[in-house]
Amino acid sequence: MKVISYNLRKNRAATELEALVDDHETDVLCLQEAEAITLPSHLGRMSLVHATERNRLGLAVYVKSDRYHARAARTFELKKSLHDRILSPAHERLLGVRLLDRETERDFVVASFHAAPLTALNSLRRHQIHAALDGLKALGPGLPALMVGDYNYPVFKGRLDTEMRDNGYELNLSDKRTYTRYRMFRGHFDFATSMGIDVGSVRTLDRGLSDHLPILVEAELRQHAEYLQAAA
Repeated sequence: MKVISYNLRKNRAATELEALVDDHETDVLCLQEAEAITLPSHLGRMSLVHATERNRLGLAVYVKSDRYHARAARTFELKKSLHDRILSPAHERLLGVRLLDRETERDFVVASFHAAPLTALNSLRRHQIHAALDGLKALGPGLPALMVGDYNYPVFKGRLDTEMRDNGYELNLSDKRTYTRYRMFRGHFDFATSMGIDVGSVRTLDRGLSDHLPILVEAELRQHAEYLQAAA
């Protein structure tokens, strides 16, 4: 399974999407800072499952509809930062989709996530990440889950990695930096969190019109997931 995550930088990079998914034979596309009302219903063989409705610039998920069937989609509000409350409100920072893999006849959950901006504290972003993962458990109890997106977490990732592992998740960074716009904030901003899914690689793709570089996650559902049964 190939999953691409891309922050479009206020929708500026939307014109790149069709070529991006075709070039990488994408199965799932997760977007952040997308202008929902302008998104096409199809990108080649991919269909738009759902997009956030309360944010002007929000989240969206496309899937290859001949391979995956969307059973359900849900958006989630997360704890707001001061930036959200005063400047540019972001009501929905998580979009989760429960999918059926038609080939394996197995269900799993995939999600597009956008954490609070850099003006917020890491502690708030950790709170949002934990709440987001809890939301995905509610969407697909006991199912494998993969959450990709813009985590806005440039430093002190060791603590986040420890917390994720303590809660049964794996944190996967890409092979190269994904954000280089500001000298003091360069680094890995876009990555993946997973449970019950083996992530083979996370690769940073070429720069486009966005200040974020897209990432390509190659992953597969685990054959043995006893702990998922216990969590269900």
